[in-house]
Amino acid sequence: NRAMNRTAAAAVADADLVLFLVEALRYTDEDQMALERVLAAGRPVIAVVNKVDRVQLRAKLLPYLAELAARHPFLEVVPVSAQKGSNLESLLRVTLAALPEGVALFPPEQLTDRTQAFRIAETIREKLTLELVEELPYGIAVEVESIDTSEPGRTVVAAVIWVDRAGQKPIVIGAGGERLKRIGRAARTELNHLFGGRFHLTLWVKVREDWADDARALATLGIE
Repeated sequence: NRAMNRTAAAAVADADLVLFLVEALRYTDEDQMALERVLAAGRPVIAVVNKVDRVQLRAKLLPYLAELAARHPFLEVVPVSAQKGSNLESLLRVTLAALPEGVALFPPEQLTDRTQAFRIAETIREKLTLELVEELPYGIAVEVESIDTSEPGRTVVAAVIWVDRAGQKPIVIGAGGERLKRIGRAARTELNHLFGGRFHLTLWVKVREDWADDARALATLGIE
């Protein structure tokens, strides 16, 4: 959490615009703390209210939006549903309108400044999260151990899925290894599309107790 907060704070300091995300009909002390940090940075802010599709009584939403707008003179308050895709066009429109024009920071053909290993690890972690849902929301990490491109058109990847408790290992693997196979297939399909080649994944699940509290372990996973 500390590493993530440092990253977020650094991003706010360099940003031209901040999107402040909250959940419809909820406003926590943590939300207020995040807003205060954003305001301290002095950046323009758009408030984004997510999960409006879960609001059963629409009459409750308008007072909530008004209460949120009273907390700060946001450029806009935009209600959306990320899951349903509702009103995302409006969010994109107001975001683009609020951004200043500037020189390109990267070449037009460059999609990311992250390494291939990082993108592979994040793709696998995404599929883990989608498969496990709330069973292991934060207790997993992925480390790519090797990438072999010696065979033309084929990339062989060996990666480790780290969990911090022995009891979590069978949850990831699943009965007869079926869950891990599903995760691997989903990640491989995504990587084939992402990089335009054929990927072969070998995944292991290993235990590294309290890895999330170990600075050296976090560093090996690219988290500083």
